[in-house]
Amino acid sequence: MTEEQKKKLEQQLWNIANELRGKMAADEFRDYILGFIFFKYLSEKMKLYADGLLKHDGVAYLDLDEASDDGIAILEEVRADTVRQLGYFLKPSELFTVIAARAANGEFILSDLIAVLNGIEQSTMGTESEEDFISLFEDMDLTNSKLGRSEKDKND
Repeated sequence: MTEEQKKKLEQQLWNIANELRGKMAADEFRDYILGFIFFKYLSEKMKLYADGLLKHDGVAYLDLDEASDDGIAILEEVRADTVRQLGYFLKPSELFTVIAARAANGEFILSDLIAVLNGIEQSTMGTESEEDFISLFEDMDLTNSKLGRSEKDKND
């Protein structure tokens, strides 16, 4: 990438960030962006680890039926192992890509997203990793009016 291309890309990213943050100060917006980047990282790490655990069964983590008896049993085993090894747990339906796809389809995800972020912290309660995850996403107030006036605006 040439220096000119880098500058153009940087300017485009800055313009996108400015448009997205609306009335929010840049330092407040940073907390949301970093929180979402970290949520995405945790999700990808969770999926890769769970896929590795399930590989010998020929099952992909995203293909688990979270409502079936077999799916529930598998999720409990995956939960126990991932909390011990990674320090947290996310169900397939709670992964960043799944939530983002639902939002892209116009679904209302705000309340689910709040529950997922709280769930990450709750999955660590009583474990060695609890201290690392406590209040991890507290700077991401998804009810903040600076994200939008209505629930739909915030969701968008």
